[in-house]
Amino acid sequence: MEEAAVQAELGTGPAAKMAQTNPLPGPTGPWKITAYDQENFQGKKMEFTSACPTIIECGFENIRSLKVESGAWIGYEHTSFCGQQFILERGEYPRWDAWSGSNAYHTERLMSFRPICCANHKESKMTVFEKENFMGRQWELSDDYPSLQAMGWGNNEVGSMKVQCGAWVCYQYPGYRGYQYILESDHHGGDYKHWREWGSHAQTFQVQSIRRVQQ
Repeated sequence: MEEAAVQAELGTGPAAKMAQTNPLPGPTGPWKITAYDQENFQGKKMEFTSACPTIIECGFENIRSLKVESGAWIGYEHTSFCGQQFILERGEYPRWDAWSGSNAYHTERLMSFRPICCANHKESKMTVFEKENFMGRQWELSDDYPSLQAMGWGNNEVGSMKVQCGAWVCYQYPGYRGYQYILESDHHGGDYKHWREWGSHAQTFQVQSIRRVQQ
């Protein structure tokens, strides 16, 4: 099948309803990803340079492998940017466990994805707060932390976060394991006052490792 450049834009319906939590970036930028409907880069393939709210409309039932050629992306378990999130940085992902890593539960579904417009690895900065609504103890981060507790954070939870610059991946467990939450400076104005704003799959304040998104 011939490769095609897909320019998907957010319209109405379920995708529009998700806009508050996962607003869609503009369609232009230095991003390129190639998706395949079979593992190990086999089967039907299609090239994307912008967000895709549903791969079903592109003739795919599921994405089983992909190559990120430029930019950083977020993949989602369900259509309309819902469900479990997966960070997709430059490189090759021959099967689903290459992007899902060690999650709280494994899913082989990847049904929508979008680029991360604000990724800025060198300039990334965020502040974590002990309690929701930016209350309690706070700690400013500008580096990767495989274990927040080992670096002096008092517990295994983070109440709220402010992303001043760049984009970050927060993980449920130490060592960059468990559920992934991608937080961006250009979403919510960079303010994430409660775990409900981290993603539609978030169910707890538990965050134990954080790293910057690679450009």
